[in-house]
Amino acid sequence: MSAPSGLPEADAVSYDVTTVRADFPILGQTVHGRPLVYLDNAATAQKPRVVIDAVDRFFREQNANIHRGVHALSAQATVAYDEVRAKVRAFINAREDREIVFVRGTTEAINLVAQTFGRGIGSGDEILVSEMEHHSNLVPWQLLAGQVGAVVKPAPITGEGELDLDALRAAFTPRTKLLAVTHVSNALGTVNPIAEIVSEAHAHGVPVVVDGAQAVPHIPVDVAALGCDFYAFSGHKMFGPTGVGVLYGRAELLEAMPPYQGGGGMIASVSFEGTTYAPIPTRFEAGTPAIAEVIGLGPAIDYMYEVGFEALMAYEAELVDYAVEQIGAVPGVRLIGTPETRVGVVSFVMDAAHPHDVGTVLDQDGIAVRAGHHCSQPVMDHFGVPATVRASFALYNTPDEVDTLVQGLHRVNEIFG
Repeated sequence: MSAPSGLPEADAVSYDVTTVRADFPILGQTVHGRPLVYLDNAATAQKPRVVIDAVDRFFREQNANIHRGVHALSAQATVAYDEVRAKVRAFINAREDREIVFVRGTTEAINLVAQTFGRGIGSGDEILVSEMEHHSNLVPWQLLAGQVGAVVKPAPITGEGELDLDALRAAFTPRTKLLAVTHVSNALGTVNPIAEIVSEAHAHGVPVVVDGAQAVPHIPVDVAALGCDFYAFSGHKMFGPTGVGVLYGRAELLEAMPPYQGGGGMIASVSFEGTTYAPIPTRFEAGTPAIAEVIGLGPAIDYMYEVGFEALMAYEAELVDYAVEQIGAVPGVRLIGTPETRVGVVSFVMDAAHPHDVGTVLDQDGIAVRAGHHCSQPVMDHFGVPATVRASFALYNTPDEVDTLVQGLHRVNEIFG
């Protein structure tokens, strides 16, 4: 498989997966007496030692609240926290640090946009949402539509599991006020041509919210090149801690948005006569933030730079190609989604057993996969299945682990066939 369009090619031979695996302590354990084969990375990725050490060091040596105290620990914690905002800005090539809002994860980021920027959407307006979205990029828009009397309108996908670009173009109307689309499908691994989609939407005067949770662990993200208005992602998918995520928004849009939550830290002044709000991004970060988790996100970004996207993309492309070929050759397996451009995910069903039974058998072999609808029920409905088995890959997975998975699938056939 070639690298996603517009992204660099590289020589997979230059990628040393053995060295990478040594950086992740959890991968050395056994499950049910078998070596752990962790293939549930689309749900959450494992953490390298540098991330674990950074969080541990914060609690041992720096723990204090930020932006308020004048004492030494608070000053140290504040500097460490603010440095990560600058690091995130550079990681996604945003223009300014103030365009980076820290949230709990992709879900909160999208809800923030829905309940603030979304206040400009009114009765009879249309919110265009792709059919391949995670529920986190669908349900918030349904909630908003219910509040204001708008309509959520699906943009269909094809039988291959790709966004139907012709249908998307035809779906824009004068009432379309927003497009919500994923960069990479969590259920199928499909990589959407976001720059092209954004250009089309902007030609109709429609702003675009991108769910990037499944993209950032696999491909470089440049929000300036993509041209999107908002981009959301989670730290834990990209080898950082849980409980921290990022909302990128164009500064001029964020400045016009009201606060999402009220409380400490997001104000300029407060009285019973009225409250004025802090500048962006602070106005969207009420209360004590996830300080340790944000600080842990910094070395996760550093780690991805150290590994290098060019080598990573080439290695993962070969690995996923191999997985598609080997899994698809197992008798009774049907692959769900065959997109031309895919990263990280292979979904399938088996004639012999329900996905949950498949997952249970694989677990006994030490293999962790996800079985279910993956918070993407419209995708399941499109393919006429209640659930799939999802094997999702990361930078530390190997062809040998694919072979172990395939052996497990043959055992499923022996048990249930």
